[in-house]
Amino acid sequence: MGKSRFILPNAFTSMNFLLGVFAICWTTGAFSSFFNVDSIRMGAYFIILSVLLDKLDGFAARLVNASSEFGAQFDSLADLIAFGLAPAFTVFFTYKTLCPDWFQANGVLLIVTFAIYVLCAAMRLAKYNACDSDTYHHHFSGLPSTFAGAINAILVVFLKSKGLFENTDSTMIFLPVFVMLVTGILMVSPLFLPKLQPRKNQLFNIGQAILIVITYICGFMFISEKVPFVLEFLLTLCSAYLIIGFTVGLVQRKRIIENAEKNRIEERR
Repeated sequence: MGKSRFILPNAFTSMNFLLGVFAICWTTGAFSSFFNVDSIRMGAYFIILSVLLDKLDGFAARLVNASSEFGAQFDSLADLIAFGLAPAFTVFFTYKTLCPDWFQANGVLLIVTFAIYVLCAAMRLAKYNACDSDTYHHHFSGLPSTFAGAINAILVVFLKSKGLFENTDSTMIFLPVFVMLVTGILMVSPLFLPKLQPRKNQLFNIGQAILIVITYICGFMFISEKVPFVLEFLLTLCSAYLIIGFTVGLVQRKRIIENAEKNRIEERR
């Protein structure tokens, strides 16, 4: 098979990279002259597609035994574009497009939050490659950039559909900025979040599998405004996972660190 086996996983990574780039193009209006669609929703949709396809490159690499250092670095670069830069641009240009007066008055706040989020995403991905990828097998250390990007993209489209950006006098207008700041900080936080993996409890595994399938269906239907409750379901599911997951991580923190240390010792032997 030779080097040709690396084509499949790198093709999926390339797809994620381009989805992130195109998400930025949609959000900033670069494609608006070619297509008569909601550019903000389309940009967010490309981020969601990247989320849904994110694990395919790793799965393909394991399937054809084509894991490599190049693939790992390329994947992190694609994640930085899709889940770091693209969501930040989505939030930034949503304000710029829908409420330009508020944008002008609060530009410094938006720029600072934008910078913090992107820097945290970059540090999160660098930290994962350097320290965490072989340390915590069942938990994430900090919020994965994938979830951070998804939450910000979904929230902006949901609030836009509810007319939030038309009412700049409401204190809720600051919510997307606040969520982007919090998700950025959570990416580099020392909190633990359980991974979505098979567990010993078969009933739990069945429920988890059903939710994942429903999530993928809702994710692909995200682009349509005619399908009801898609945004509400995705937001509720993401919020519940983070709240419950981080709580479990706090409760089990000592055991998680001890197990990671044991694994390191065993791997050195």
